[in-house]
Amino acid sequence: MNRRVKFLTWFRVLPLAVVLLFGVISYVYSFGPSLLFKAWYPLEHEEKITEAASKYGVDPYLVAAIIRTESGWDSEAESERGALGLMQLMPETAQDIVVKGYIDGTVYSADNLRDPETNIEFGCAYLSFLLSYFNGATDKAIAAYNAGMGNVETWTQEGDALHKVIAFPETQAYLVRVNMAQSRYRELYPEAFASM
Repeated sequence: MNRRVKFLTWFRVLPLAVVLLFGVISYVYSFGPSLLFKAWYPLEHEEKITEAASKYGVDPYLVAAIIRTESGWDSEAESERGALGLMQLMPETAQDIVVKGYIDGTVYSADNLRDPETNIEFGCAYLSFLLSYFNGATDKAIAAYNAGMGNVETWTQEGDALHKVIAFPETQAYLVRVNMAQSRYRELYPEAFASM
């Protein structure tokens, strides 16, 4: 009888131990990923992003997502094609933004795209131009940022959903990565751009 009581005691303790274990795991999981994800999704230049995003009417979380996806926050980054800086802008694109009147070329030079402040200014202006061109369609603007406006126009001529018609696997992956990063930045840094 005594053995039976001890045996039944373990049946009572075991469920409590399992519940306690899951409680601890849940607690760690709810706070641990934030710290881990912040290492994968760093955030820098918040003040400049806030200022430029507000000036050009773009979502600062989208700007942060593009920076992370394009350069991984490396202001010295340069692509094989010659795109420069945090937001990986082509010098010709930056100059075109000046010509279109989005940026005062006497204040910001298209020759200085490795400077984070200048790059973010041009990147936000270009993103604003793309959003305006595509009537606020964020996914089209993101795809055009990667593949060019002409490609996006060609892909969407028949009115199909963009994600179904993108012809470049790189652009498909880019669109997914930017959208995911934008959501992640919004979750991890909810107060980062509160002054907008």
